[in-house]
Amino acid sequence: MDGVVAADQAEAALLADARRGDGEAFRNLVAPHLQGLHVHCYRMLGSYHDAEEVLQEVLLRAWRALDTFEGRAPLRHWLIRITTTTCLKAIERKGRQPVIAGEIGFLEPYPDRLLDEVTGGDPAMVAETRESVALAFVVALQRLPATQRATLVLREVLGWSAAEVADLLGCSVPAVNSSLQRARGTLGTSNGTPRSLDRRDEQVLGRFVQAWQRSDIAALAALLHEDAVLRMPPEDVVIRGREQVAGFFATIPADGVVTVTQANGHLALAAYLPGEDGGPCPAYGLVVFTFAADGIDSITGFPDPTLLQFFGLPVVHA
Repeated sequence: MDGVVAADQAEAALLADARRGDGEAFRNLVAPHLQGLHVHCYRMLGSYHDAEEVLQEVLLRAWRALDTFEGRAPLRHWLIRITTTTCLKAIERKGRQPVIAGEIGFLEPYPDRLLDEVTGGDPAMVAETRESVALAFVVALQRLPATQRATLVLREVLGWSAAEVADLLGCSVPAVNSSLQRARGTLGTSNGTPRSLDRRDEQVLGRFVQAWQRSDIAALAALLHEDAVLRMPPEDVVIRGREQVAGFFATIPADGVVTVTQANGHLALAAYLPGEDGGPCPAYGLVVFTFAADGIDSITGFPDPTLLQFFGLPVVHA
């Protein structure tokens, strides 16, 4: 209890200093909440880069509006309100309508290592948070109208009450409940909940890499689910079926370097092009895998070298 009181007193002191224009106090005040706000932006926007951009706008708006924080709810709650409205404005500004059919070109992966900062390493919270950023779930969210997306995330992920969401969105509680019901109906047709990873998945991925590097396409195909799917945002390309996906990998040289990481609660490979004369290997992008009980279920490739910097990966040499 003494620790909670001390924390409250420290926050009150930072808040008072920040209101007097102390920028460093403001940064310290919001620092414990930054990663959670970033993840919230990512769920709403589906893009790591967009989340980075919008979070900076959130902080500017929070700094300018700090005098309006009355302390009737926790600071985190107030910051989530600002973050949600800023995301809704960004969605409108970018002209992004719900993706009813086809692929989501702006989709990007999210590093698992950053999720640990939100959960404090608590195993139950880690599992729950990773489920809430699973690629299938994030894709499903982008298929919702923006207000339905906000309603579902606030109610189902962050645990807000219908009254709190209604107050934020400027609508009635029945309207919030109706929006949530429609959102659930849309997500009900999507496979938004990932299967938990286990050691067998790591072994399957290891065999996949070995088969690819040996150009053993038959062995690679044997590791794929019969209905495996390959996607490559931002291209509107979908390859379906074990033989078709394996055939695609037969056309891709495997002379680069790959290293295992995790994204969105899934195993992933960071891919590098071959280096020259033992020098550093240029980053190519990230490949995210999901697994079914009988093999690799989906492969999503992100050919964007800038993504690897967010995963804290070391420089790789040939």
